[in-house]
Amino acid sequence: MRISVSADELVGVAEAVVRELRERGHDVITHGALSPDERDDWAWASEAAARDVAEGRADQGVVCCWTGTGASIAANKVPGIRAALCGDAATAEGARRWNDANVLALSLRTTSEAELHEILDAWFEAGPSTEADDQANIEHLGEIEAGG
Repeated sequence: MRISVSADELVGVAEAVVRELRERGHDVITHGALSPDERDDWAWASEAAARDVAEGRADQGVVCCWTGTGASIAANKVPGIRAALCGDAATAEGARRWNDANVLALSLRTTSEAELHEILDAWFEAGPSTEADDQANIEHLGEIEAGG
């Protein structure tokens, strides 16, 4: 799987995310502080990773900033993106299952490497729900995004 990753600074688990994804066999595209030729501010870096997903250059994304909040907000401004800020494995599993989240947002301040491993396990093991009500919610998000 191809995954686009961004971070606004090289602290916390920023580099560990890239390393962990590569160890799991994923092809990683980097942005922000992870890519020396790019602007590293969270809004720009997160947008770049989210656009990779929305435009088909990546299957999923991981966006990181100090709290994860700004990164998730920026990613969610890109049409077609459903970014979820996940601080634990249960939230990551639910975000994939019930929200069909396609971008994982992480806090560089609070995510330990042990939690990162658990969050990524849950994220990749879960898939979108096939339940009609869950699918209806995801479809409605697209309608909201389209202005309907």
